[in-house]
Amino acid sequence: MTRRRRLAGPRTLAPLLHERVATAWNGSGWARALLLRRIAAGLLVGLAAVLALSPQAGSETRTEVVVAVRDLAPGAVLDATAVTLRTLPQDAIPDGARRSVDGVVGRLLAAPLRRGEPITDVRLAGAELARSATGDHDAVGVPLRLSDPDVAALLHPGATVDVVTLGERQQQPLVLATGATVLAVLDTATSAMDEGGLVLVALSPQAATRVAGASLSQPVTVTVR
Repeated sequence: MTRRRRLAGPRTLAPLLHERVATAWNGSGWARALLLRRIAAGLLVGLAAVLALSPQAGSETRTEVVVAVRDLAPGAVLDATAVTLRTLPQDAIPDGARRSVDGVVGRLLAAPLRRGEPITDVRLAGAELARSATGDHDAVGVPLRLSDPDVAALLHPGATVDVVTLGERQQQPLVLATGATVLAVLDTATSAMDEGGLVLVALSPQAATRVAGASLSQPVTVTVR
C-alpha cells in the first residue's frame, strides 16, 4: 500500500515582526538602543505626515481692513489720523468692513467705535446705514439740526419720528415726513444757548428732498411716535 505523503506548504525562514522585536529587546544593550531609535524615527515620520496633511495656522487667509486708531464718538468726521490699516484673519473680519483708508476719510461716523474695531458700512452715515436700518433699498440718510436743543437727547437709534416745521402762517405745524427712522444721534446741545442737536434719519428719496429743502430756511424738529 502506497503511503500518501502530506505536502507541507512553503514556510518562510524570515522571522516575524514581533519575533524580531522580542529578540532585539532581549538582546544586548546596543540592540535595544537601536530598536528604540528605530521606533522613535517611525513615530517622527508619522507625526511629520500628520502635520503635512493638517491645515497650517500660518497659512490662513488674512486681509487688510480699516480700523479705528482710537475710541471715536458718533458725529466724528474721520480723517487720516483716526484710522489705519490692519491685517486680520478672514474669519475675524465682519461683513461690510472697509478695506481702503481713502474710502472712509471725510465720512461721518454714525456710531461709536472702539480702538482697533474694524469700520463697516453701517458705522458710517450714508445710504448703506439707511438701507440696513429700514430694509428699504431706496432709503437715504438725512442729517437734521433740530430747533429744540432738548429733543435730540430724547432720541435713540431705531426710534420712529415725524419731521415737522412751521407752516406758512407759522400758526400750525407742517408735517414734512412721517415714519422716519433715527439712524444716529450725532450731537446733542449742552445748553439752551447751543444749537439744537444733530440727528441722522432715514427717509425715502422724495421725503428726503422735501425735508432737506425745508431745513435750509426753516427750523425743523421731530415728534416721537
